Amino acid sequence: MGMLNPEEEVITLMKKAGIDLVATLPCDRIKNLLPLVSKNFPEIKMTREENGVGICAGFYLAGGKPLMLIQSTGLGNMINALESLNVTCKIPLPVLTSWRGVYKEAIEAQVPLGVHLPAILEGAGLAYTIIDEVEKLHQIENVISDAFENSRPHIALISPKVWEASECCAWQGAGMPEKPEVMERTCSIFLKKEVLKPVMLRNDAICAIASELDDEVTVTNLGVPCKELYACKDRDLNFYMFGSMGLVSSIGMGIALRSEKTVVAFDGDGSLLMNPNALLEIAKESPKNLIIIALDNGAYGSTGSQETCALRYIDLEIFANACGITNTAKVNAREELIKIFKKFRDMKELALIHVILKPGNTNAPNIPLSPEGAAKRFKEALEAKKN
Repeated sequence: MGMLNPEEEVITLMKKAGIDLVATLPCDRIKNLLPLVSKNFPEIKMTREENGVGICAGFYLAGGKPLMLIQSTGLGNMINALESLNVTCKIPLPVLTSWRGVYKEAIEAQVPLGVHLPAILEGAGLAYTIIDEVEKLHQIENVISDAFENSRPHIALISPKVWEASECCAWQGAGMPEKPEVMERTCSIFLKKEVLKPVMLRNDAICAIASELDDEVTVTNLGVPCKELYACKDRDLNFYMFGSMGLVSSIGMGIALRSEKTVVAFDGDGSLLMNPNALLEIAKESPKNLIIIALDNGAYGSTGSQETCALRYIDLEIFANACGITNTAKVNAREELIKIFKKFRDMKELALIHVILKPGNTNAPNIPLSPEGAAKRFKEALEAKKN
């Protein structure tokens, strides 16, 4: 291994660990590593690091072994998701970061976060390993094994010094991206001047879909939506969210990429607008077994029904189409919702159903499961019921 360039050594360590998905965002310091990752592993090229946390969580729950490769600045928008999803549910995630702001850093804006990252991770109780010499690269093996053996995130802070003497030139070989000469995009939306009148509550829509579930997998938004699905139809194949708002559909995507089962993501307008990048990445990867139920009551239902932008300004179906999701529908009635759901399920194509709802919650009781227990039950059920 001593004859390898450091970039090649990292690839070797990742292969040895059995990594089968890498979620990436670029950094100049690892530009020669990224093409090697693309060549050697299934890869999700993210638009936002926090999304990767959700995608990798779903991929792990479906039996995979994911890893993230990012610039260290991305940890800033990941910490809540790492704490409320990975730590709370005991979901492992090794994260290899290009540690900026600490070694020969020419960009002043990188310094404030970079120099404080060890203290930030320490304060958050997140495991981390500093790799500041090429001779320490072998510690990546421990970063990965510790994450999976102890069911927790483990972050590697890899200094640019590691790559400094590398002779790897994979970046030059990869070339510049080129736009296709002909680009086609399909938009199948039908616009009306009148907006559909809401007649159902969110609970009505959730229970309507739940009545049609057989061996499908579900991922449901945190708070009241989870409680409503649990009260309506609890199943081992229901994954309940307890935090990390905005990652419902991202987790659903991760599961869909690893499992052959149909995955139903009960997302909400507030959640989708908090993380609209999720729809971009889902459309790009286009898993054929994912159906997103966009429950749009124009309100943050679990926090007191405060108004969201979807009430007056943004149409979630139009936005989904703009992101590249072509199989969409807008409904407001139970019978139509069930009809469209069955149609999309039989199509076996990525789809989104925009459900127009009245604001309001039921008095569904709390879910009598711990986050760790719910995640463990779900993972074991999915493993036992693989196609």
